[in-house]
Amino acid sequence: MAALNYNHLRYFWAVAREGNLTRTAQKLHVSQSALSIQIRKLEQQVGHALFERSGKQLLLTEAGRIAMDHAEVIFATGAEMLGTLSDRPDERRQVLRVGALATLSRNFQIGFLRPLLGREDVEIIVRSGTTRDLLQNLEAQRLDVLLMNIAPARDAGTLWISHPIAEQPVSLVGTPARLGEDTALETLLAREPLVLPTLESSIRIGFDGLLDRLGIRPRIAAEVDDMAMMRLLAREDVGLAVVPPIVVRDELASGLLVEAAQLPELSETFVAVTLSRRFPNPLLHMLIASGHT
Repeated sequence: MAALNYNHLRYFWAVAREGNLTRTAQKLHVSQSALSIQIRKLEQQVGHALFERSGKQLLLTEAGRIAMDHAEVIFATGAEMLGTLSDRPDERRQVLRVGALATLSRNFQIGFLRPLLGREDVEIIVRSGTTRDLLQNLEAQRLDVLLMNIAPARDAGTLWISHPIAEQPVSLVGTPARLGEDTALETLLAREPLVLPTLESSIRIGFDGLLDRLGIRPRIAAEVDDMAMMRLLAREDVGLAVVPPIVVRDELASGLLVEAAQLPELSETFVAVTLSRRFPNPLLHMLIASGHT
């Protein structure tokens, strides 16, 4: 077999990272046809298709994922060599690409990433989206890890692994004026308007079960799928919010909101979802290990 053409590999690597031929061609200042030719030559040499098209996106095939694993190592090693030989080790930066559900608590995301924040040798890229979009980007290796509050369904055909990171209690919180003094949980649930997660949420499923056991018909002020919006509605005194305390940590610390009570047998589990890869991002092991509580 002829020696590997690293120009072909670099073009493939660039397209795989971007997931789009047009954008990659623009960034590299080459034509789409020239870029396609380089990738076809690499595919001919390795004997396998490296991409499959899904709409406007290019997704890696199984062979493409293997090639991408090797390309990541090759080019990371090249960058490290240049940094070492030029005596500029500080210029060797590692990149971590994180996907997070758009509705996920920002405080949780910051807490998970805190060990890397401020490091001059690390660049963190955070992208939010839906479960479907994030999993597609993880499978295409455009993301290293996903942060979610429910583990995605898995079968024999999927390659991702869910790592439980933290389990947070769920509480009833509101403004001091609305809560008053020493009011029983059952009374608050029956009397006050509530700001609740939407029906698809694991928290909502458990909360509806709690209300059924207590025989309470709630007054629902709002149903929200975004924890940041729930925090704002609680601050505006729209009603009492059913949220993990980490979502309103700053408001609880300042006294703007008060935790009335933890809701029995309710919790939210946060997970980090990774892809089974031969060459995982080296930053991930440390983050996942430090994230466990």
